[in-house]
Amino acid sequence: MLVPVLRTLPWRALGAAGAVGLLIVSMARLSDTADEPLALNLLRAAILAFTLGLAFVLDDPARHTTTPVPTRRPARHALRVALVAPVTAAWWTAAVLLVPDGIRPPVGDVTLEAGTAFTLALAASAAAVRFTQAAEPGQAVAGAVLTTAVLGLLLWPGRWALFVGPQDPRWAQAHDRWGMVLAGAVLVWAACGPEPLRRRVALKPSRA
Repeated sequence: MLVPVLRTLPWRALGAAGAVGLLIVSMARLSDTADEPLALNLLRAAILAFTLGLAFVLDDPARHTTTPVPTRRPARHALRVALVAPVTAAWWTAAVLLVPDGIRPPVGDVTLEAGTAFTLALAASAAAVRFTQAAEPGQAVAGAVLTTAVLGLLLWPGRWALFVGPQDPRWAQAHDRWGMVLAGAVLVWAACGPEPLRRRVALKPSRA
């Protein structure tokens, strides 16, 4: 099972998204006038770029063309995520290290933002797999993630601010909210993991 999953993972999408993200962050080193707010915005833009790549992780081109296997969907999805996790961790480490020490925002808090964004993309992909028949919902999920990010920046209520700077007195409260969003994304992902009941019944072997 490991080798087929490795072959079907969207390495090109992840590679392209990761390269774009690192290119964005590298601007913090290329600019002589870069400061902490700019570095934070560059990191957030890079997070969004890589998140769009993660939206394709649960795509399975063979979803409707192969004989059903006894391995349940949560296990298959967990394997896909486990294989991508080291790549994601390495990419995020590189992105953070590209920001010069003097203007690097609080790493722990920004990592929480990154983890939340990544989990939201995977949760949205899991929901698309569960509630649609699409074998490769990644493109639609990526579009939804991008649209949500843009609308969130424009329309998110100020009293529940998420996108604030380290010098903003709401920074700590904002990251409490990020933690709540992360918890919600994990719950949605867990709820969308199991196969629909009718699907499970259809896969159950009949008794002679």
